[in-house]
Amino acid sequence: MGFFRDTPDIFQRQIDFIQQSGIVSAMVGLLNAPKNTKLYERLKTENRLTTEATGNNTDTSMNFIPKMNQHELLDGYTKILKNIYNTKPHYQRIRQFLKTYKQPGKRPKNIEFSYLMGFLKSIFIMDIANRERRGYWKLFTWTLLRRPGSFINAMPLPSLDSISESFMD
Repeated sequence: MGFFRDTPDIFQRQIDFIQQSGIVSAMVGLLNAPKNTKLYERLKTENRLTTEATGNNTDTSMNFIPKMNQHELLDGYTKILKNIYNTKPHYQRIRQFLKTYKQPGKRPKNIEFSYLMGFLKSIFIMDIANRERRGYWKLFTWTLLRRPGSFINAMPLPSLDSISESFMD
């Protein structure tokens, strides 16, 4: 976020794109101008640099004056994060991903012990230790009924939700 041509509708367009694409682990950040780049030099000649880039495009800092109002830009960025990292949209993206994912090759018929342990850990983390268990069980059931061949791939995906919940707190 923060490109020269970005308009206020960019925030909803980003949310829609991420959701429709089924990007499970979406990474969204604010534009910064690192030293020794064309952007840095252009902003320097325009006298729009404010500080050096931190190297972190998710800490809500920018090292230049954006064309869009900075408060509007930060509010829109926060809107995107709150929308894509909430539980319901996250599970919707997992289902969207699984609808289009093509499993390479054949799956082994024997389930390895590590898969079983991972599955049990997933149940503990997502059901017992997480307050958003309804979304987890809906995904669990949906995958078993509609994409059973993807079950082994689907169950690790909700773990991002645990991370995002703590991120948004």
